[in-house]
Amino acid sequence: MGARLVVDFARCTGHGRCYSEAEDLLTYDEEGFVTVRHAPLPLEDGQILEAEAAVQACPERAMRIEKDEDV
Repeated sequence: MGARLVVDFARCTGHGRCYSEAEDLLTYDEEGFVTVRHAPLPLEDGQILEAEAAVQACPERAMRIEKDEDV
């Protein structure tokens, strides 16, 4: 199963909670925004739980996980 983490950069306000929850998966830029806000991040099976924690931590609900069966 393929999955990807998608960030709606129009909604992202740079709180940083996502990369605090998923330090091994996400990084941030010099302005404090998550670096994947402009492109989907492909996820391996072992990264799904960490990505889900990042999605749940976002107060703006700017993140989602898309799975191939959802498309």
